[in-house]
Amino acid sequence: MSKEARVFDLEQLERFDSQAPQKIPVYQTNNTSAAMWCLEPGQGVFLHVHPNADDVWICIEGESGLYFAGNGEEYTIKKGMAILANAGQTHGMKNTGTNRFVFIGVCGPSPVETIKL
Repeated sequence: MSKEARVFDLEQLERFDSQAPQKIPVYQTNNTSAAMWCLEPGQGVFLHVHPNADDVWICIEGESGLYFAGNGEEYTIKKGMAILANAGQTHGMKNTGTNRFVFIGVCGPSPVETIKL
């Protein structure tokens, strides 16, 4: 595997749109995949579940997000935090702050099935 396929400049991937949250693929292998989510204030990631895959979110920018863990559970999240949704666990989030929010989602095993709730 070449260096280009192993090293990713996340700042170069960041992209925002005032009309909709942006999901930018970072990589995909036979085992896992990663995507960067870029959210303007008020934007969110729909409530969903991956019946066949774990999903780890690593927050890299933002000070005020609300993570929805299903069953009415909510957690405040911010830069520097990581959140795990095991296969079958409901998850989603909303940027509740006044600044942009960015996180990397890493899922596996591939292929990942997503069911929007």
